Amino acid sequence: MKLLQLMRGFQHSEKDFNLLYLVSSAIPPHALELVQWAKKAGAKLVWNQNGVGFPAWAGGAYARFNQPMARLLAEADAVVYQSAFCKESADRWIGTARCPSAVLFNPVDLSRFTPAPEPPSLDTWRLLAAGTHHQPFRVLGAIDTLRHLRDAGRPAHLTVAGELRWANAEHEVRDAIHKAKVEDAVEFHPPFTQAKAVELLRSTHVLLHAKYHDPCPTMVIEALACGIPVIGSRTGGMPELVGDEGGELIEVPVSWERSSYPQPDEMAVAIERVMRDWPSRSAQTRTRAQRLFDADRWNEAHGEIFRKVLGV
Repeated sequence: MKLLQLMRGFQHSEKDFNLLYLVSSAIPPHALELVQWAKKAGAKLVWNQNGVGFPAWAGGAYARFNQPMARLLAEADAVVYQSAFCKESADRWIGTARCPSAVLFNPVDLSRFTPAPEPPSLDTWRLLAAGTHHQPFRVLGAIDTLRHLRDAGRPAHLTVAGELRWANAEHEVRDAIHKAKVEDAVEFHPPFTQAKAVELLRSTHVLLHAKYHDPCPTMVIEALACGIPVIGSRTGGMPELVGDEGGELIEVPVSWERSSYPQPDEMAVAIERVMRDWPSRSAQTRTRAQRLFDADRWNEAHGEIFRKVLGV
C-alpha cells in the first residue's frame, strides 16, 4: 500500500528511473543484485525499514531473517524508518545507517478511512481483533478479555477478522470460546481487503491489538483514522502511534528475548475506560490520525527526501 501511495505522487517507470524505493517487509527476488545493478547505472536507493528479527519472535532464526535487510540497508542512500522503534531495533539488530534517515509513520488515506456517519449503538460494545494472527494471544487474549467484560455484565461482542496462522489454531480458539462461555458473543470474519477494512472498523468501537513489539501496524493506523480507539501493549511502535489520545496501552515487561502480553483483565478495564466516554475518545483518536498519518503529507516528506538524494 505504501508503494501505491507513492505512485500517486511520483512518476513510476520500470526501465527509465533514477531512484529505487524498496520496503523491507516486501523485498523483491534478487533484490541485492537489482540494487547493485541500478546503482552502477547511477540510480539511488531509498530504503524503507519496517521491523527486524529478534529472538522474542524469530527465535534462533533472527540472524538469517535479518541478513538480507542488513545488506540492503548498507547500500541505501537514504533510509525511511516506519517508527522510532523501527530505527532502534534496526540499529541494534541489522546495523546503523551510513546515510541520511528520517522517521515517517505509515500513511493512511484520510478521505477513505473516516469515522462512520452513524457509529454503532453503544447498547453493545463491539470489539475487533483483526489482521493475520500469528500469535495465539492476539485471539485467545481477546476472547478472555471478552469473558471478563461479560462476567462484569458488560454487553460486549467480539469479531475476529483475518486468518488464524498458528498451529492447531481453530481447535484452540473453539476450546477457548467454549471455556469462556461466550459462544453467543464471538463471530469470525475471513481475510479482508482494504475496502472491507473500512466497513469492519466503522462497525466497531474498539480495536484490540496486543501484538508484542509491533513496529508500525497499518491496522492500528487505519483504526485511528476511523476514530476507533486501540487497546494494546506499550511496546514497539505502539506508543508513538497511539499516544495518550488514541486509546489505552498497557505496560508489560520489555525484552528482546521474550514476548509479553497484557493481562486480559487489564485489557477489560482499559476498554471500560474508553467506553465510558466513547464519543469523545473517538473524536480524539481521529484528530490524532489527522495530525500524524496524512498520506499527502507523507508523500510531500518523501519528495523532500528524493530531492536531497538526487541533488535536485
